[in-house]
Formats: sequence, C-alpha cells, structure tokens
Amino acid sequence: MDRIQHKYVNVDGLKLHVAAIGTGSNAIVFLHGFPEIWYSWRHQMIALADAGFRAISFDYRGYGLSEVPPTKATFSDVLNDLLAVIDSLGLPKVFLVGKDFGARPAHFFSILYPERVLGVVTLGVPYVPPGPSMFHKLFPEGFYILRWKEPGRAEADFGRFDVKTVVRNIYILFSRSEIPIANENQEIMDLVEPDTPLPSWFTEEDLVTYGALYEKSGFQPALQIPYRSFDEVFNLPDPVVRVPALVIMGGKDYILKFPGIEDLTKVEKAKDLVPNLEVTFIPEGTHFVQEQFPKQVNELIIGFLSKHT
Repeated sequence: MDRIQHKYVNVDGLKLHVAAIGTGSNAIVFLHGFPEIWYSWRHQMIALADAGFRAISFDYRGYGLSEVPPTKATFSDVLNDLLAVIDSLGLPKVFLVGKDFGARPAHFFSILYPERVLGVVTLGVPYVPPGPSMFHKLFPEGFYILRWKEPGRAEADFGRFDVKTVVRNIYILFSRSEIPIANENQEIMDLVEPDTPLPSWFTEEDLVTYGALYEKSGFQPALQIPYRSFDEVFNLPDPVVRVPALVIMGGKDYILKFPGIEDLTKVEKAKDLVPNLEVTFIPEGTHFVQEQFPKQVNELIIGFLSKHT
C-alpha cells in the first residue's frame, strides 16, 4: 500500500484526491461504487502495476479525501471530473474499470469520448442504457435505493450509528444475495443484527480506513451520487457502447435479482447495446467481488487489457 502515491487535482475549484501506482504506457482509471472510495481498488491497483500498467483511482467529489462540492453533485459531474483527471495526468487514452454505479459513468464516458477509451470493464453492473428510473415501479417502498433517494431518510437512519458501523452494515448487506428491502416500520440499517460478523475478506483494518475517511465528509454528499441522481437525463448521441467491454459478475450478487439485469449480462441479448462484449461470472462472488476474490478479478482484468493493447 505504501507504493501507491497520492495527489490532488483541481477541478472547478474542488480538490479531487487521486491515487496512482505504476509507470506503464497503458493507463487504467478505476471508478468506485458506494460506499466505496479509491481504497476499494487496492488489490487491483497493485496487481496491475506489477503487470506493467499504470493504475489510477480517484475519489468522487464528496467522497473520501476529495472535497465536498458547495452544490449537489450529479453523474454529469463525475463524467466531467473523469475527463479533467485524465487530462491533468496527460493521458490520451485509458481503460476504464467501474464497479457498482461506477459502471454508469464508465459506459457513458466511452460513448461520449470514444477516442479517449481503449476498453471498459465493469463489475457488478452491466451496461444499462439511459432512461427514466423505474425503481419506484419495480420495487416496494422499503427498497434501499428508494429509501436512500429520499432526502433526510438515510441521514436519519445512518445518524443513529457511528461511521464505522454504517460502513460495516452496508458491506454486510451488499454481500448478501438478497436485495436489501426494509419493512414499513423498519430502516435499512435495521436489516443487520449488531452481532453479524464482517465478511471474511473485509478486515477491521479495512473498516478503520473507510471510517476515517467518512468521518471527514459524512455520508450526505456520497448519497447524492448515485441515489439522488438516478433521474438525471442523458441525451447520448448513440446509446451503444462500441469499445471492447468486459462484465465481471459475482454469481451471488443481489443485483442479478433486479428485473432485466440478468438479460443484460447475456451476450446474445446485449449485443445490440454492446457489440464487443465479454461476460464472466465468478460463481461464489457477491457484490464486492473485486475485494472478495481479488486474484481471479485481477487475472480477468489483466487478460482483457492485454488483449486490447
């Protein structure tokens, strides 16, 4: 971990934290999910640097060590920040690796700036073309995304616990194969019993690292992207991902139970949206597959990068 270097890039008056390792000519930019930060890519960054690549990850505005914006952030901000980061590092072309909601800006960026992207790898979420959010029609009121979309609801729920407990509970919840849905008189944090152990691959040291960073920013800025930005409208010129793409899914990821998602992980059904698509399942993997099975994920990513460089 000491080999990873840290710096700040100034974007629109905000300091964004950037972690980087490696000096290879081919660069990979990692895009994290929630409640993750750059640290969630620690295993991949070191492995890719050792394989001869340059690995970069940044904390989105309002996350981790990046500054909190004065106004509400959106997915468009993530896209603009990504462009600013790769420009500031002098990178003409990059591979993008996105996890969870980080898959959305990875795919959209490849559509908007195809000349800057060599390929896209996503974990936990396949390409979902832009369109109105349908969560309210597909899920009950207690669905975690609908709960966290509501201003103040998650803040009140999370506020009953210290930061480490909130991160712990989310990691436990998202590591299950069932979609987190609370009852009418229950909050999302109540879905985890206090004596539930952490996943074996997520250590107390990892938890302390997350906790220290969220102590700085709190959760409200992070909740804005993604949960309060899913209704953002994108008018993409051509909603097809034409760069080479790889989807890595955990076979026990609860996301697979979202209506329509499983079809989007099948090459024959997704080929009109992603013509050059590969899909790989890690059978025992859950939503945090890159932390749960880093060796397998690293091999898959390196194999994809080597094929397209």
